[in-house]
Amino acid sequence: MGNLQEESDLNKTIKISARRFEESPYIERTNSPKMVRGVYAGRYFPISIGEDPIEKYWLLRQKALIFDVPEKPVEISGKDAIPFLEKILTRKISSIKEGRGYYSLACTPQGGIFMDGVIFKFNDNKFWYVQADGPFEDWLLAHSENFDVKISDPKSRVLQIQGPASIDIMKAASKGNIDESMPYFRSGFFKLGGQDLYVSRTGFTNELGFEIYSDGDKTDHLALWDHLMECGKPFGMELSSSRAMTIRRIEGGIFGNLTDIDTTMTPFEAGLEFFVNMDKGDFIGREALSKKNKGTCLFGVTCETDTPTSGSKVIEGDNVVGHITAGVPSPTLKLGIGYVRFYEPKEWPGKKLKLELPNGTIHDCNVVKLPFFDHEKKIVKGIDRTIPNKP
Repeated sequence: MGNLQEESDLNKTIKISARRFEESPYIERTNSPKMVRGVYAGRYFPISIGEDPIEKYWLLRQKALIFDVPEKPVEISGKDAIPFLEKILTRKISSIKEGRGYYSLACTPQGGIFMDGVIFKFNDNKFWYVQADGPFEDWLLAHSENFDVKISDPKSRVLQIQGPASIDIMKAASKGNIDESMPYFRSGFFKLGGQDLYVSRTGFTNELGFEIYSDGDKTDHLALWDHLMECGKPFGMELSSSRAMTIRRIEGGIFGNLTDIDTTMTPFEAGLEFFVNMDKGDFIGREALSKKNKGTCLFGVTCETDTPTSGSKVIEGDNVVGHITAGVPSPTLKLGIGYVRFYEPKEWPGKKLKLELPNGTIHDCNVVKLPFFDHEKKIVKGIDRTIPNKP
């Protein structure tokens, strides 16, 4: 089931036991009577806190936002950590250097995408895989036979500080130890407000940004939150729910596991061939992938007259050729945008097709390559530090 966060989902709510899923240690600082929460990787997270998501979006693009996110680090440790991860993941793990993060996939034996996330190396015997939505710990345990590894939950909760002011905020929070010299997808331990914490220069927005990982019960979470908010105040940083992040991550071509990609789609169909090292040796799904079509089926779609929503049909002539997995309004492009999953690979970009929304209305749409803008990722890498103008 997808983790949908479209506007209509704010009204599709139910009551559920508060102890069924993992509560955020920051809830005392983030709670609001207007909060609507979702569940992701077994953790609660705020989908909305009653804010204007477009206003928050522009704060993200012009200043900075802090997000309490539910992505979940899983620890893989032991003397067989590297060979075990070589079997599980599609990237070559033995070449990862300490303090480096790799985006990597885990596939099913049939070649479908089971999980996506970022693997961080602490040393040869200890890694964290920061997973997306789904039961990845169970998957790791199920495949750990004959490997001397331990699969554990470090109880780390993740905060993201994203936006052009994020470097200045982290510089202040770390007393200058984090600055522009920290490259994209690098990580390490830093002292923040007197607490030693793991920090990576990554995020889920394709804006300049950082992620801060707590250290389970050793971390004073509320003190950390207060420290970051105090450091962010001079730069205009505010708290946001995930709605502004969702808009920006779709603009940036970042996929949501179980929503845009899943076990019925290969990495090739998702356009993620770069993250599959077929020459590294055996891994789960390699044999199946060696026989799969390398064509791409997942692209972007733009619409000038409405916003694509999940489940919308994409039509060529008289045939339904694909469907929308997720859609949002793009404040930067002033268009409706979304991801379209086609039912067979073709040269889809550049085609003008029809979009049929769930309400039955039909609109013109254009198929485009992803991301929707900043194809060279100059923003997230810090090469382009231009502050965009709000229309």
